[in-house]
Amino acid sequence: MSEITDVILDPHVEALMQQYQDALPLLKKLDKKAFEKLKKALDDQVIYVTAIEHRVKTEKSLRGKLLLKGSKYHDITDITDLVGIRVITFYSDDVDKVAAISKKLFEVDWKDSVDKRKLHQLTSFGYNSLHFICRLRTNEPGMRDIRFEIQMRTALQHVWSTIEHDTGYKGNVKILDEHRRQFSRLAGMLELMDDEFSRLRNEISEYRRNVQSMVESGKLDDVLLTTDSFKTYLERGPFDKLNQRIASVNQAEIYPASLMGFLPLLESFGFETLGDVDTFIKENQEDAYQLALAQIAMTDLDILAENVGLQNLCLVYVLKHGKGREGLKFVYDTLNGEQESNEVLVDMILEQAKNLSFWGDLKNM
Repeated sequence: MSEITDVILDPHVEALMQQYQDALPLLKKLDKKAFEKLKKALDDQVIYVTAIEHRVKTEKSLRGKLLLKGSKYHDITDITDLVGIRVITFYSDDVDKVAAISKKLFEVDWKDSVDKRKLHQLTSFGYNSLHFICRLRTNEPGMRDIRFEIQMRTALQHVWSTIEHDTGYKGNVKILDEHRRQFSRLAGMLELMDDEFSRLRNEISEYRRNVQSMVESGKLDDVLLTTDSFKTYLERGPFDKLNQRIASVNQAEIYPASLMGFLPLLESFGFETLGDVDTFIKENQEDAYQLALAQIAMTDLDILAENVGLQNLCLVYVLKHGKGREGLKFVYDTLNGEQESNEVLVDMILEQAKNLSFWGDLKNM
């Protein structure tokens, strides 16, 4: 079979191809403007997408299309996908957000737009995508005459579309019923996964809002200790009072430092809720202050990290619970990574802790 470019086209198709060539500079300009406008709006609204693609239809692709149905078009402006934008989202409800933004940015031609998500029968599954045919809102000569297409779909819908195209599922060759049934099963699974991922994200978002509300109201015993809840808890500054007390010894400044690295330590202590962490602070803050005092009182340190209070709380906790040298080393290995200098730090803490009030009660050192 000859290449599409070698096929002799009828005069009408040739005329359309000439119109395409004449309009190509305008098509490229429209492509750039529409893409940049939509991309900026998505960024401004903080809508994360897995991809946003755009293109001007190639001459080869257009020739192939016109060979099949050139008589359908009276003028090049009747073709709605000369310029195309495809937005691939992570979640199905984000498709609706992209659609809402597109409706505000562009003029949507509802007559030629299609929501393929609504075309399936109740017992059928398949390609789901939202297609808008749009015009740019502009007074620039010729620009409004050309429509462009925006396809919006999820990543899983995009996978289905690619597989469907690759296997020739919608081709002219009839496929076996068992293969058709398998396609339907897989399509149904992808559709279910899309719905479940969106539902799970919404549930997680709702859980995070509930966690924040419970933390703000002080219901810490009801909040499980997780990465999210610990971040929310830290926003309350639970270690600020202890930090400031320690810093006042040398009138030191406190510089910011992440406290998230302490979460594995707190979990290793068996803490399950934020209430456990709160109790841990209340029960050990005086001894943690005394231990910090033993470390810095005879120095001229005037800058301290924001983790000074929590670190001393952890050191005191392992000593009080009889974990001795091994426990102290575990603290430093967790925070600093395993290194020889941690042994030196352990020796220093053991020496300084001998002057603390709880030292005499410790066993198995």
